[in-house]
Amino acid sequence: MMQKFIIPEISAVPSTANIMGQDAKHISRVLRLKKGNEIEITNGAGKDFTAIITSVTPKDIELNIIDGFDSLTESPIDITLCSGMLKDKKMDLVIKHVTQLGIQKWIPFFCERSIPTPDAKRIEKRKKRWETIAKESLKQCRRSSLPYISQPLTFEKMLSQSFSYDLKIAFWEKATHKINRLKKSPSNKKIFILIGPEGGFSTNEIKSAEGKGFSPYSLGPRILRAETASISACTLVQHILGDI
Repeated sequence: MMQKFIIPEISAVPSTANIMGQDAKHISRVLRLKKGNEIEITNGAGKDFTAIITSVTPKDIELNIIDGFDSLTESPIDITLCSGMLKDKKMDLVIKHVTQLGIQKWIPFFCERSIPTPDAKRIEKRKKRWETIAKESLKQCRRSSLPYISQPLTFEKMLSQSFSYDLKIAFWEKATHKINRLKKSPSNKKIFILIGPEGGFSTNEIKSAEGKGFSPYSLGPRILRAETASISACTLVQHILGDI
């Protein structure tokens, strides 16, 4: 099955649109699509479109948008994942995989055991790379809603983002509650998940999270790497409460 391509500005049917840059090169030289072929487009905000190719060059694909429909690949639950800051490649791995697992929002954050805070210029560069990775991952897995990626926040600021959520989970290696205690329910649609950095959360941080309504849960008896924990947590929550 062919991947989707993202054109954020599509809003009307029928209409015309163009795909340029690396995606145009991929369509023409790798997929070898021709004039008259159909292609699937998403606007990255939950809407999909069928288009007919009207012209092909390695630099520009011209399209007629002929149909639009709501996505069938988005999860029924709205997950915000908050990941303690890790080294560059580990964070790249997290956003690549949790995009495929259907999260709606990703908030990196700094806490007691996080890596040292990079300067503002480096943080902005990393954020742009994460956005690029998320777009590529979305196209591959055929999702239609691009996850929102936040600027990295402090631990306290991150907790303050959780006020409107139905279910708040802090995964912690010392927790005793098992994740299989969760039950699918119409009241558990917006879910806020916390995963600590390498070294995990401190006891004081867990107490602060509990004060904001979070419940600590365990990911099992083995200590997982932080990037593995983020991916495992999203998989389990989607399995128990979502559509995996």
